[in-house]
Amino acid sequence: MDAFFDRLPHALLRINSRYFIVAGIAFILFYVILKNVLRHRKIQQKWPNRSEYFREIFTSLISMSIFGVMASLTFSVLTPFTQLYFDITERSNLYFWSSIIVMVFIHDTYFYWTHRFMHLPFIYRRVHLTHHRSTNPSHWTAYSFHPLEAVIEAGIIFVIAVLIPAHPLAIIIFFLFQIIYNVYGHLGFEIMPKTIYKWPILRWINTSIAHNQHHHHFTGNYGLYFLFWDRIMGTLRDDYETTFKALEDVDKNAYSK
Repeated sequence: MDAFFDRLPHALLRINSRYFIVAGIAFILFYVILKNVLRHRKIQQKWPNRSEYFREIFTSLISMSIFGVMASLTFSVLTPFTQLYFDITERSNLYFWSSIIVMVFIHDTYFYWTHRFMHLPFIYRRVHLTHHRSTNPSHWTAYSFHPLEAVIEAGIIFVIAVLIPAHPLAIIIFFLFQIIYNVYGHLGFEIMPKTIYKWPILRWINTSIAHNQHHHHFTGNYGLYFLFWDRIMGTLRDDYETTFKALEDVDKNAYSK
């Protein structure tokens, strides 16, 4: 356990600081500097109030701390049960960077099915409802979880370490990407091309609109990075593409003035 307690302060500082830097930059850009310029790209025209921000920041602090605990456990106490390797020269650079891409796909599957699980009525009312209190999500919503949900979400760190040979640095890079994408998903603004739903490849990418719909309506659009599972399982909302079309029309009106 000594290794765990040695790692824990650094993990807590690293994970919390990364999250608040990413979410803070999103706040400054979209909710202060570009607030009016990008108003036509705001998914729900209503702005979240300050009390929601404070609640989300508080619950996010708890969630990110739980992520720090899970990371420290995985890289110390639980290491014998994983495929972690610590000598970066043990595998090629190609493998190192490819492993991060694999982590993204593993996480997307893990997230989709645990997310569906958390929408079971018994679990939803007692756990996932904390996250869904934010019906008009913002960047601060991304990790606003009930502690039990945070444990489930943080479990992906150990799952990845068990499923594939992974270097801790690769997991750290993956986790930074995960934070950035999760903040984008809850941003409240759509920054993807307005015709993305028409593109053969990009139509499989999850968007801020997709997840905003999930928060607004509570059902459908369960994915994180991709729409593979939503399209395969028939859980992509029927109004997803029409909502993007509405944004496209708003864009045309904005630029025609």
